[in-house]
Amino acid sequence: MPTELEELVEFLHHGNTQIRQIAAENLIPYSKTQPAIFKTGQLTPIRDLKLLVKDYPPIATSALTILTNISSDLEILKSLAEDNVFLESVLNRITNPKETNATLLSMLLSNLAKSDSFERLLSLNRSTVRTLTSTATNAFDQLLDLFNRGVSGSYNPSSKFEYLPYLFADLAKFPTVSEHLISTANASDLPLLTTLTPHTSPPSLPLPLRLGTSSTIRNALLSLPSPLTAIPPMIPHILPSLLSPLIGPDAAFSDSENDLLPPELQLLGPEHKQEDNLQVLHYLVECLFLICARGGKEALKGIRKMGGYAVLREVHVGVEDEGVRENVERVVQLLMGDEVENDREMVGASKGELGFLAEGKDEEEREEADDEDEKIVEIF
Repeated sequence: MPTELEELVEFLHHGNTQIRQIAAENLIPYSKTQPAIFKTGQLTPIRDLKLLVKDYPPIATSALTILTNISSDLEILKSLAEDNVFLESVLNRITNPKETNATLLSMLLSNLAKSDSFERLLSLNRSTVRTLTSTATNAFDQLLDLFNRGVSGSYNPSSKFEYLPYLFADLAKFPTVSEHLISTANASDLPLLTTLTPHTSPPSLPLPLRLGTSSTIRNALLSLPSPLTAIPPMIPHILPSLLSPLIGPDAAFSDSENDLLPPELQLLGPEHKQEDNLQVLHYLVECLFLICARGGKEALKGIRKMGGYAVLREVHVGVEDEGVRENVERVVQLLMGDEVENDREMVGASKGELGFLAEGKDEEEREEADDEDEKIVEIF
């Protein structure tokens, strides 16, 4: 005999709108405490929730909240992420400028990107979206354009899409996606990756935005397949955004060091704040390490010429975290080599030779980094 909770789940497909709404609302807490109730009947509740995403907005809100919370379950994740019909429905809704659940859709998509099947977004052809500026016909580029247009709130007043960078970060682990981000030009003839770099700072931006964008840059640089000739030309366009959040209000640059900095970083006022989240700081310093280690001689010269060493020195002095300091030291070892070819064996290294940035990290630090990369967004 079904329990009261199991009976409540069955009301998700009731013909009466009010009953569906009440059932969905009352099931939200159980998506955190008893997610297994949504796996009964060979995932029948999941199929119901997929349909409810297209229901009236209050019902859709509850359905999306539940799906976001339970998407860490591998069986549920597979059912959601590999369903092309459901994915197309989500993409249609999130690109609608009038969609009131756009933030929830962003959160759900970022969780679904934990599935390797989501690499197909790069080759998933769709009709152009008239409200977007680009004429992109693949789902990945459309979401990237949606984020860049929507982060200011001008595309959809209901959302700033700050969770979409988590999706980009997960997908940037795939060489096909990282190569696309770095080798494909946007309307300004710059790599697509450069459209994300302005969102690494200031610290007043939402944390998911800063974490997601810095992680995307880091993952793209790490998984980019050889040859790596695309990295050095990109440095003038991404380095200012990587250095800016590393600079604190008390940074002590000499006149000659200040002159080396990119122009936009030479006149930072006292209101400029250093990034205060250690994980973001880790990602930013790792980005610099990867540029040095994988970009070769020209990349090292480029960072030196743009004041990278002076900024790293100030981070080492001002940030009281041994993990960040150790990462800074690793970058400085590359930058300060007498002969570029002999700085470290990793100059121009492949992803495999880098050991996924594990060198210099103990087991606990590696687990913390992995946990951050695999984090599922949950709604409380």
